[in-house]
Amino acid sequence: MKISASFLSIKDNLKENINLLTKCDIDYLHLDIMDGKFVPNQTWSIYDIKNVINYDKPLDVHLMVNDVYKYIDEYQILKPEFITFHYEISLDILDIINYIKKYNIKVGLSIKPSTKIEEIIPYLPYLDLVLVMSVEPGFGGQSFIMECIEKIKKLKELKSNYLISVDGGINDQTISLVKDADIVVVGSYITSGNYLKNIEKLKEKIYG
Repeated sequence: MKISASFLSIKDNLKENINLLTKCDIDYLHLDIMDGKFVPNQTWSIYDIKNVINYDKPLDVHLMVNDVYKYIDEYQILKPEFITFHYEISLDILDIINYIKKYNIKVGLSIKPSTKIEEIIPYLPYLDLVLVMSVEPGFGGQSFIMECIEKIKKLKELKSNYLISVDGGINDQTISLVKDADIVVVGSYITSGNYLKNIEKLKEKIYG
């Protein structure tokens, strides 16, 4: 299991703390990009991100936005490993998948806690990653939604070539509930204290 660290909950000294985070034993740096429309929260612009981002780790971009094509065009400049968008945007999902792939970037599809796995089965063969939200997208520091465990198990049963990622409420207790996931996105648990120690606690749970 790999760790994708989100800096959504970091409020002060962003550049300095992102640099500290990327020096830790994480596998990806997770960018939560929100437009204030698809979700009520709004985060940084591409210009903000370019000024603070550190490229020591592969980037994992999670778009929680309505105008997904615009944001794909902006964030492909960072050459992330993944760009993940939401199934619930009610646009042509296959067209967006192909749009991301034309940039030679791996494609992820994310689902909210209320969305059933059965709804995205037609798209699974085309995906590199499926991101299961275990909280309502929009804000960090929320509690893990237990019903999402079954979704992860179902995705593992259906699995072909995609990675399974889970995002929301992951800490040193809940990480043991998502053992079937390939990637865990962890934000406030890591950044609310000593980054190194908190990541070490997660690693202890992963590797036993």
